[in-house]
Amino acid sequence: MTEFPTRPGASAGALVSRPDIARLAGVKRPAVSNWERRHADYPAPVDPGADIERFRAEEVLGWLSGRVIPANARRPDEPSGTTYGDRFRAALTGATTGGLLRAVERLAGPEADRLRGSMPLDRYLLWLLYFVCTRIAESDDGLARIVDAFGEAVREFDLPEDTFPRRLLADLAETLGRTAAGSVQECQAAFDHVLVVWRAAHAREGGAFFTPPSVSRVMAGALAAVRPGAVSVHDPYGRTGELLVSYLDAVAERGGDGPSFVSGRVPDGVERQVAQWNLRVHHGRTGRLDEGPFTPALDPAIDPPAAFDVLLTNPPFGRRLESVAPPPFWVYGPARRSEFDWLQYIVSRLAPEGRAAVLLPAGASFNAGAAETVRAGLIGAGAVECVIALPADIFALTAVKTQIWFLRAAAADAAADPEVLFVAGEHLGHQIARTQRALTDDEVALLVEEYVSWHTAAAAGRTFSGRPGLSRAVSVRDIAGQGHSLDPALYVRSPVPVSPAREAGPVRTRERLTQLGAEIGILHARAEAADAEAAEWLRRYEL
Repeated sequence: MTEFPTRPGASAGALVSRPDIARLAGVKRPAVSNWERRHADYPAPVDPGADIERFRAEEVLGWLSGRVIPANARRPDEPSGTTYGDRFRAALTGATTGGLLRAVERLAGPEADRLRGSMPLDRYLLWLLYFVCTRIAESDDGLARIVDAFGEAVREFDLPEDTFPRRLLADLAETLGRTAAGSVQECQAAFDHVLVVWRAAHAREGGAFFTPPSVSRVMAGALAAVRPGAVSVHDPYGRTGELLVSYLDAVAERGGDGPSFVSGRVPDGVERQVAQWNLRVHHGRTGRLDEGPFTPALDPAIDPPAAFDVLLTNPPFGRRLESVAPPPFWVYGPARRSEFDWLQYIVSRLAPEGRAAVLLPAGASFNAGAAETVRAGLIGAGAVECVIALPADIFALTAVKTQIWFLRAAAADAAADPEVLFVAGEHLGHQIARTQRALTDDEVALLVEEYVSWHTAAAAGRTFSGRPGLSRAVSVRDIAGQGHSLDPALYVRSPVPVSPAREAGPVRTRERLTQLGAEIGILHARAEAADAEAAEWLRRYEL
């Protein structure tokens, strides 16, 4: 778990008795004795044997900060994840438990327009995000140092107030500086709240489609399970670091050691800085993040081949590549659209046992022409492991249907009868906004489990049966017979072929109608995906 620096305050040097601890932590007196008796790491009294033994408040606070209050014992104003340490600190200092989260909710919401004045909303929220990160990850004087440094820069270089708003920075520093930071969970929740609001404002300005959290967890959770012990993890289009953070979360949940090398490329300097803050707040570390192009063919040597154990990304897609010289990694065919440039680049950058997850538009799985040529090459090389179809409206700002492709390094000796796993998850998800859906925790676990179970069965040489209506493993031979389509709907819901030897009659007619209905459903799904993608491009060009 991330640990933030201990802040000096009212607890420094203070001594507390057992009744004091019970009162400050909001528990009954016997609970303190139980903690002390049952846990060997509970702080020792500074005066053992005294009539009234006392403990160092800062030691007690540190111990209590690792104990989350159960849901049935939380007070109405305490958010999920509140610890007994939060209560103890709040009572000792006069602060309010959950104060940081509530403060940023106000600053990013009802008070935003008043504070930002004429400043664009996304720029104001970026300043707020910076200050929240500083409040969490640095010592108490961090905010004051920022204000002083920018104040000097404004005076010395006559910087414009709308770019470096000294008054606003002072207001933010004052508000956040007097607010208790609380537990690690509360700190991260406060940062994430501002990050989500900023990303929404930033996306509206620039059309960036950030990876939905539930999708990030599917991609990261699956890779953390099938490629344990990865040393190098990379996101070549890292946006705000959401996939890297999700991957580190997934590794930590499985009790593994995080990779020693975390890297990525981002579209611009702003998102690079936000990604670094994200990594710092959630995992107390930095990554090697550089800027990169929207598609790797524009800089073919940008990353070394076969360099990464794990690669996961949500790249831009749907852009046509005009007048681009074929890079060395286009070994499976020319890429007319950026998604097929990304696919070939990703496979070429995986280490021999590496795995990747990439988010792509649904059309990439069934488009004809050059797209089929590349798919056929990737499938034949054993580079495609699994395709998971996601629900519609999983993104906030676009209706384009998407899929997760799981890839591996091209195999020098492909299996005698290789197969690809298809998971049809279009029917999953629940509504979280008028135009947006998200996967539930159980659905995230289900999708991860399907891929991991198939992977485990394949490694052991066992047949994977799949789940009716959800998943099915299909041989490469059968995929070739379908024009190398990788659309899960074609395989998971395809009807059983009717033998031509069967006698015509009512039964045969019903079977044929069922087959036609399924085929029509597949065609409708493809048409909807194509229409949504076309509508999105018309919107971008304001047509």
